[in-house]
Amino acid sequence: MKTLLLAGGFGTRLSEETESKPKPMITIGGKPILWHIMKLYAHYGHTEFVVLLGYKGYAIKEYFLNYFYHQSDLTIDIGANSVEILNNKSEAWKITLLDTGLHTMTGGRILRAKKVVGNEPFMLTYGDGVGNVDIKELLDFHKNHGKSLTMTAVQPEGRFGGVGFAKDDMKVEHFMEKPVGDGGWINAGFFVCEPKVFDYIKDGDSTVFERAPLENLAQNGELYAFKHGGFWKPMDTLRDNVQLNQMWEEKKALWKIWKD
Repeated sequence: MKTLLLAGGFGTRLSEETESKPKPMITIGGKPILWHIMKLYAHYGHTEFVVLLGYKGYAIKEYFLNYFYHQSDLTIDIGANSVEILNNKSEAWKITLLDTGLHTMTGGRILRAKKVVGNEPFMLTYGDGVGNVDIKELLDFHKNHGKSLTMTAVQPEGRFGGVGFAKDDMKVEHFMEKPVGDGGWINAGFFVCEPKVFDYIKDGDSTVFERAPLENLAQNGELYAFKHGGFWKPMDTLRDNVQLNQMWEEKKALWKIWKD
């Protein structure tokens, strides 16, 4: 089963970084966030990826074209113009890098991958969010309900820490870590899709997947939510990037479930 990765957006809220690179190439612990997402899927045995490119897609192409050499020890004979691979430390992944247009919306990007996916189920997620989603449980859930689409839903953390008050609502008793948000569930990506999903993308490149396609799938009873109660965090702002890097450096990266 192929895994599609949406990696073509402009990432305007991270303009400090995205002026020179696409958002999925912003690093956590020296590796692009895209790599972290792929490592999660590979941990569960899913190693065939289709990366849906757009803004500065060439940077992602160059990264993976040179990935094998970057991950291996080399002996370079400049005079003989030869390279000897001493060992191979790179992952056994198969990656299709698909240009899907600079201004194409999410639904349009997915539709352009139909020629690569064919008439087979596929997985899909965003290239800017990490989590410890159990992909095996997600797939089992999808197969059991038998509908067209499964969306992973999460309850995001609150943006700020909380303050605990005494009964008189005046005296501060304690501070709390960031609580879970207001109890609502949001779309975290990590979709499982049947080929029928392509039929719901009706306006080509201008289709926003999160609007009419998902809304119509829900109205037709074809969309189920897999509720993930574990860790999930998007990288929407510079602050998010700093936090994720800090978690990695302190070995508290809850999304890192694979072995080195």
